[in-house]
Amino acid sequence: MSGPVHWRCLPFDALHARTLYALLRLRTQVFVMEQRCIYLDMDGADVPCFHLLGERAQSLVGYARLVPPGLKFTEASIGRVITDESARGTGLGHVLIDEAVRQLHAIWGVQAIRISAQSRLQAFYRQHGFEPEGEIYLEDGIDHIEMLLTP
Repeated sequence: MSGPVHWRCLPFDALHARTLYALLRLRTQVFVMEQRCIYLDMDGADVPCFHLLGERAQSLVGYARLVPPGLKFTEASIGRVITDESARGTGLGHVLIDEAVRQLHAIWGVQAIRISAQSRLQAFYRQHGFEPEGEIYLEDGIDHIEMLLTP
């Protein structure tokens, strides 16, 4: 699959049913099926968040949830970061993180961003300025670590 990726960042109430279905399907495909992680993806946090959608040829190839300050952490956060299997290895993940940071700052102002990263992805997030904080912890059966990006 080739062609440009088009980005949209929408509040929950602006998501059309087909778009919501596509993002929930992608999240389930990656986090539940591929990573074999049984957890409640629809955790009640989607409604106050913004949803960053990377679409190519009308297919969702990248997604991230932008979380307002005070919901998951004191700081704003980026979570549920995923790329479709068809887009992996193309650099789309890096574009997705850069776009997520840009959109989050545009929505809530330039500020620190805290994430709960899978610990195996520390080097990836460090390329974008995130630094590990604290110890590795187990979340949904996968090692995670908090990381912080300071402006």
